Amino acid sequence: MTTLRVLVEATPKRAFASALDWPGLARSGRDEAAALVALAVAMQRYAPVAELAGEPFDPAAGFEVVERVPGDASTAFGVPAMVASADRAPADAADARRLAALVDAAWRTFDAVAAAAPESLRKGPRGGGRDRTKIVDHVNGADAAYASVLGRRHRPVDRASVLAMRADVLGVLREPSDGSPVAGRRWPPRYAARRIAWHALDHAWEIEDRIGPA
Repeated sequence: MTTLRVLVEATPKRAFASALDWPGLARSGRDEAAALVALAVAMQRYAPVAELAGEPFDPAAGFEVVERVPGDASTAFGVPAMVASADRAPADAADARRLAALVDAAWRTFDAVAAAAPESLRKGPRGGGRDRTKIVDHVNGADAAYASVLGRRHRPVDRASVLAMRADVLGVLREPSDGSPVAGRRWPPRYAARRIAWHALDHAWEIEDRIGPA
């Protein structure tokens, strides 16, 4: 790995920079320049995730913006919402296994961070922010919504059902693809992997950043 391919999606309020080949490595800023700075900083945090997936990753690697697209209301709200042209590329068996391994590593990272965190997390300057259990519930609920976009129905009510849901999603992502949306819906597998892993890591890193005294 020498250079990361990056997608930038931008609105007047917020921009996201997403590493197209590294699901979960996506950060935002007030504009493209700020988002790219945030992405560069996050590469150190992402390295252990890649290692957990068995993928070599150089946190000092350079990156190149290979695609820029207008964002939408979801981008402005704080979600990397746009499907890139590169997301529609076919994924052979090895590509698919790699995508699934990185999503699984993002989930395992989230689980480890949440398990080690106290229930009460430091609040924001206005007293906002969920505590640990509510963040975990939010991530699991979002994953159920993501699973439905992939044509899978799950209701995560306990640890066993969460693991079953994840296994089902990983099974979908491990399938070779011609780049078409899964189950005839909206998300190609490459974008699905990016979105799911980003959400897990975004909240894992949020928990880490909010551990400590008020």
